[in-house]
Formats: sequence, structure tokens, C-alpha cells
Amino acid sequence: MKVLQPGLAILLSGCLALGQTADTPPPEALQQGTAQLDQLVAPIALYPDTLIAQILAAATHPEEIVEAEKWVEKHKNLEGEKLGKEVNKQHWDASVKALTQFPAVLANMNQNLAWTSELGDAYINQATELNQAIQTMRKRAQQAGNLQSNSQQSVSTSGQTIVIQPAAPDVVYVPQFDPWLVYGAPIGIFPGWYPYPGLFFDGPGIAFGLGIGIGLFAGFGWGWNSWGYDWHGGGRVVYNHNTYISNSRTIVNRSGGFARGGGRGFSGGNSFRGGRDAFRGGGFSRESSGMHSGAFSGFGHGGFASSSAFRGRSSFGGFGGGFHSGGFGGGFHGGGRR
Repeated sequence: MKVLQPGLAILLSGCLALGQTADTPPPEALQQGTAQLDQLVAPIALYPDTLIAQILAAATHPEEIVEAEKWVEKHKNLEGEKLGKEVNKQHWDASVKALTQFPAVLANMNQNLAWTSELGDAYINQATELNQAIQTMRKRAQQAGNLQSNSQQSVSTSGQTIVIQPAAPDVVYVPQFDPWLVYGAPIGIFPGWYPYPGLFFDGPGIAFGLGIGIGLFAGFGWGWNSWGYDWHGGGRVVYNHNTYISNSRTIVNRSGGFARGGGRGFSGGNSFRGGRDAFRGGGFSRESSGMHSGAFSGFGHGGFASSSAFRGRSSFGGFGGGFHSGGFGGGFHGGGRR
């Protein structure tokens, strides 16, 4: 027995090491590279700063994105203050409520849920890198001649930072563009990304549809004027003059625990981790179930998972890595009600 003990100890140690390797990938293995982050932010990098703040915060609540999109679809008859009052009653995060004012943006996040979840992952885990990726893509669009001030938006530079704000204080235009062409040299399409009407422009430039009056939700604490994005110090979403803290219970913090915010609001990171090519909470797999991003079920707190996310494979079956379509030209109004 004494002779066997050292060998047994070595065997057990090896098994534990193998178990750790299989079940707990090192945090650095889950980090996105520069090219991946550029590709990830491409669909939103040219949006106004405040809208980006709302999107990044909301991306940490993908289950609420799905709920809110379903709710909006069922309440298309509501507009203006009536819509705001009903939205205000919902349990969703303030960022998700804010996006009901931009139903096409909300619907796009729901439709491309793999992309949304990965964006939420990057928001929590790689704040500085995500911040830099947005600025990198803005500079590329500017150099390509596709980002400049006009009657819809104000584009200014503060040091090395490009800031985008609405040209008018009470109207927001969501730009329409092809995120894979607008930055000059074409970039790879996010796997499974699918263009949404009203946000996609079939060409290398930018178009604008109808403006959205932001005063409609001004009386609610989650309205447009409650949000902002601070580009300095690595970047942070600002909500009601404070760093936004995500209370997501579906994104797992790679540094430990669930997303509760902290630091600059990104809290050392959260990720939808698990098998990195399916939403797996409660046994749900969007691909295996045959369901698309419009609905999913069975996820529980902490069990909602995605790949980093679906990279290398399509989340929309026959659409491969996404596509361009002439049918999504500038004929829809950006971010407005469908």
C-alpha cells in the first residue's frame, strides 16, 4: 500500500488537472481578439454615443431583449406617452426599456441574439478593448469618407476620440449602413448576422431615415437624456450621471459570480459561457431546436449561455455568415416603429 500511494496521488492529481482543463477554460481563452472585436462592434460603431450606451447595457440582458421585443410586437397600437407608461410598468432593465423607443434596434438585437450576447460579453469582460474597437471603426469610416457631420448627426473629435451626437437636441436619427462595407476595406461578416429592415443600407455609404423624437420618453427615468458614454479611462456607460451597473443574472462573470457591475461598470467581466456555440440554458439549443432568435425557452438564471458566440458557424442555418440584399436599402426609417 505504501508503494502504491505515490502513484495513486499522481494519478488523482492528473485527473483533477484534466477536469479543470475540461470544465474551466482559462479566462484568457475566452477573450476576443482585436479583429473579432472590430467585427463585433461594426453594426453599431457609427450610432450616436447615447444609443451605443443603451445598446451595450441592454446586451447584458438578452432574455429581457427577447421579452421586450415580443411585448412591443403585441402592443404596436401604443405610441408616445401611452407607450412609455406601459413600458415603465415592465420589470426590464432601464436600458431595455430605453430601446423600446427604437423598435428596429431592439428587433435587430433580438433577431441577431448570438451577436447581442457576444456584445454583452465584451461589454462586461473587455471594456477597454471594446471601447478601442468602436473608436477604431469610427476612424476607418471617417477615413473612407463615410462619417461626417450633416443635418442628422454631429461628428466631432476630442483628442483621439470621435464623438457622434444628434444634430438636433430633440431628434435622433439611427444611421443605416452595411456594417461590412462602410468602413472602407470590407471586413468579415459576423457569423449568422442577418440584416434588419430599417437599419441596413445596401451600399458602401450611410443613409438616414425618419428622425425619432426623444422627448416622448423624457418624463421617464430611463429616457434618452438619462444615458451617456464616457470615452475616457477605457470607456464606460453612464446612467443618471453615474457609472451604469449591470444587474444581469444571465451573464456569468469570468472573474467570479454574475454581472453586478463594479469598477467602470464592466466588473472584470461576465460572459455567456458554456458550450460556445449554443444558447444552452435549461437544455435549449437554438440551432438544434429549429428556433430562431425570435424566441427561446428553458433558460434559468445563470444558465443562459452562448458561444463567444457562434463564431465559425451560422446561427441562422441557411444564411451562412449573413448576406447583403438590395431589398434593405434606405427605404425604411432608421430605428423607427415598423
